[in-house]
Amino acid sequence: MSDELLINVTPMECRVALIQNGTVNELFVERTVKRGLVGNIYKGKVVRVLPGMQAAFVDIGLSRTAFLHINDMIWPRNQPTPNVFELLQPGQILTVQVMKDMLGTKGARLSTDLSIPSRYLVLMPYGHHIGVSQRIESEEERNRLRSMIEPIQTTHQLPGSVIVRTAAEGIPESEIAQDMAYLAKLWEFIQRKQKSIVVPSLIFEELPLPQRVIRDLANEATSKISVDSREIHAKLQEFVAEFVPSMQTRLIHYPGERPIFDLYNVEEDIQKALQTRVALKSGGYLMIDQTEAMTTIDVNTGSYVGGRTLEDTVFKTNMEATQVIARQLRLRNLGGIIIIDFIDMQEAQHREEVMSQFERMLERDHAKTKITQVSELGLVEMTRKRTRESLEHLLCESCPTCQGRGYVKTAETVCYEIFREILRYARAFESKSGFTVIAHPLVIDRLLTAEAPAVADLEHFIGRVIKFQVENLYTQEQYDIILS
Repeated sequence: MSDELLINVTPMECRVALIQNGTVNELFVERTVKRGLVGNIYKGKVVRVLPGMQAAFVDIGLSRTAFLHINDMIWPRNQPTPNVFELLQPGQILTVQVMKDMLGTKGARLSTDLSIPSRYLVLMPYGHHIGVSQRIESEEERNRLRSMIEPIQTTHQLPGSVIVRTAAEGIPESEIAQDMAYLAKLWEFIQRKQKSIVVPSLIFEELPLPQRVIRDLANEATSKISVDSREIHAKLQEFVAEFVPSMQTRLIHYPGERPIFDLYNVEEDIQKALQTRVALKSGGYLMIDQTEAMTTIDVNTGSYVGGRTLEDTVFKTNMEATQVIARQLRLRNLGGIIIIDFIDMQEAQHREEVMSQFERMLERDHAKTKITQVSELGLVEMTRKRTRESLEHLLCESCPTCQGRGYVKTAETVCYEIFREILRYARAFESKSGFTVIAHPLVIDRLLTAEAPAVADLEHFIGRVIKFQVENLYTQEQYDIILS
């Protein structure tokens, strides 16, 4: 698989697209005024302890207090879970790290078990073991990496756990040692700063998006990293030379007049990723609905009738859907609970093949995924780790007209609401003055046409004149009734 990273930089934001075999599979966006917080380390103060939730709210200097659960705190795991009051008290000073950004109305999620990544390693200063990424499958390679870590760690007098990342596969010991030296310097800096700063304050800030993406995603499969900013390209050259020297020849500055994201239709894919309906090449389609509680994905055959039988058509549509769903999960960065409704299949072998392929497609995902079960209704229930906001939440906001519901009341419904309101006003005000209804053009048009007989009956019933006034700036559900 051939990968490319496209880095688009403007003064307002930075966007990175991961291209695999000519297709956009992941998109990262970082706005200058809203940089992500995940990985940042803060010195904070406990504001409130919640014994019923075994958690606490911590002030780390953000607009909303952050959330710290007892499962994300350090305590001996071979002992029963302690009461949160045994670990935390209001006013207590803590060094914490952001695990999840602020999402919607929720504050950031914190951990006291710090995790500091480098190119090939992750240092967990308060841990007690050496681990190797499960994505490194060769047992021989796992043993090689595990055996070299302890001596290097001892040399640098670095405490805690060290996790070897997937990118370390096949990397010589000298480069691993260089990575460890970087972590040792960084941990020394963090310790020094947390003693000297006031509360609440930022101790350590995660790398900017371009450097972070290269650190985490660039590997031997990456054929090219294109950057359209000369300034960022120069900064990345320094970063790559220091931490990822194997990428030096693959990092290029893109000077072309045509926008870099137009090269692979990234802009078009972004627009499609904000739509509910996703077309399949066969003629079938997906319906993706994202809500606060979960995301649902419905698979439909649509116009596809290419199979020899109905079962064959359904099977082929589901098989194609597995690839598109896996890609959409990554592109839209959908997280949390995800329910997938594949089209019902009669043959058990077909169901097994679809699930097997779907699991293979999910293996390419950098985020942790888990298929929990297939329900009695045939729904596939899965989870995907969410550490940052989805593409929809990042680029969009709730519609001011429908308040995020996805629908508005019909003009007919609003007309009947107006009739009921006029009746209430007529009973409340004994004055004989009439009423003026101010509303959206479609509502006024219906009141003067289809509902004209009802308006006449209402005028006769209340003994007052009803006038109408169009307001183009009103939404279809919005209206006012005033005394004439």
